[in-house]
Amino acid sequence: MGRADEAAVLDLYRTLPAQRRREIAAASTPELRARLLRIERELAMDRSPGAMAAVLTDGREMQAPHLGLIDAAFEQVAAGKPTRLLLTMPPRHGKSRRAARWAPLWYLRRRPEHRVMIASYSSDLADDHGRWIRDAILNYQSQLGISLRPGSSAANRFDLTGTEGGAVMAGVGGGLTGKGAHLAVVDDPIKDAAEASSPTMRKRLWEWWQAVLLTRIEPGGSVILIQTRWDEDDLAGRVLADEGDRWTVIDLPAIALSADDALQRPTGAPLWPERYDADALAEIRRSVGERVWWSLYMQQPRPQAGGVWQWSWITNNRISAAQFRGIDLTRIVVAVDPAGGESAVGDETGIVAAARDRDGHLYVLDDRSANRGADAWGREACLLAIELRADAIVVESNFGGDMSSQILHQAWQELAREERTENMLMPAVLSVTAKSGKRLRAEPIAQLYEQGRVHHVGEWPTLEQQMVTWVAGMDSPDRMDAAVHGLTQLADPVHAGGAATAYHDQRGRRRR
Repeated sequence: MGRADEAAVLDLYRTLPAQRRREIAAASTPELRARLLRIERELAMDRSPGAMAAVLTDGREMQAPHLGLIDAAFEQVAAGKPTRLLLTMPPRHGKSRRAARWAPLWYLRRRPEHRVMIASYSSDLADDHGRWIRDAILNYQSQLGISLRPGSSAANRFDLTGTEGGAVMAGVGGGLTGKGAHLAVVDDPIKDAAEASSPTMRKRLWEWWQAVLLTRIEPGGSVILIQTRWDEDDLAGRVLADEGDRWTVIDLPAIALSADDALQRPTGAPLWPERYDADALAEIRRSVGERVWWSLYMQQPRPQAGGVWQWSWITNNRISAAQFRGIDLTRIVVAVDPAGGESAVGDETGIVAAARDRDGHLYVLDDRSANRGADAWGREACLLAIELRADAIVVESNFGGDMSSQILHQAWQELAREERTENMLMPAVLSVTAKSGKRLRAEPIAQLYEQGRVHHVGEWPTLEQQMVTWVAGMDSPDRMDAAVHGLTQLADPVHAGGAATAYHDQRGRRRR
């Protein structure tokens, strides 16, 4: 076989499925098998940043499913698909090493004609990333197939041989005049809590993002922002508020919070159990405190408390689903606060389920609040009532009159036609006409929290954040209003703001 024929066969080999390649390698001579092994290494290096790192380090580089999500973002960019990715994840989980070092190195191998920009909270940190990538090119250039242009090897900027491609590094706030990029990676743009809590620093960072970073992106270029959350108004928060619909958002809390987890983890599962298992994360939580835990580790930043509720009233009385199973309940209600009323916060419909036991303790069972139209929220409230066997649906009617009640009855009738009501009688619909101010309604419930008589079954981060940050005079969020309506009905139905109708059909008789 001539050299040309042999080269053609090897090129064909690269296109074959993995199983077929293994069969060919098994039947090959030792000499050919060695050549095929080199091709396999090249194919692996092309596949993803993590695979390339495994090849170059002989398997020593850290690998994990969440790092694979970083790989996937860079693979998409390398394939020519413009990307705006926001990825939030906790500290010490390998994000900077993968996103600001291995992945840009892999990208330059795949697209050596492109320019990469890496920015971090300080020029020193950005230069550290650049120095690492530069040294990796020098050490592995024969395997990578790229090399540095002579005389262009500074830590903060270098160019590749034979092409216009290369990389530039900068600290957040630094100038980038005249420097463009096909891919910008912004990793850890915030240095610490003091910087995150400073309105001046947050404003300065946002101005740099808009006026400097984004203006340097080439047509069809991509931006990947990876950070831990520090504050509601940090860079990630502003991106979400300003143009969140244009971004792909991958949120990776240290412990999975919901069924739609980006890694499809079950609720409560750690992000990297091989490195930080549940016990290790529990110890971290005790050490850093609730605010830091929820911000940096859970990606749910919570402002300093200062409102009607205090964090300790919630966290000290929280119970698990397992603890809740043995409690004998007397009532369960679903409370609804439709969007479009007094509140201008989020324009959500609050849907919160709550219960009362024989000793008068109250329990927050679920939070299904969301931005929903009338048909959708009516259906969701009824489905939750069916799921929990609620005896009443409490709905604020200040701004909808009888319409809210009609929405619920229509939703129930529709579910009955679909045979989804499980032969339940429709729960009583109790319309709340809130005559008192928000604070007067909230304070008695907050006092029950302070007395340890209200327990959250599990964690409801958005609802809890709204509670502890709300102060009189602010528009009150719909989640919080729904919770107050439901808990008020259970605590004192006579003064709940609506008719506390006696049930003659025994719908409230059964409880566990």
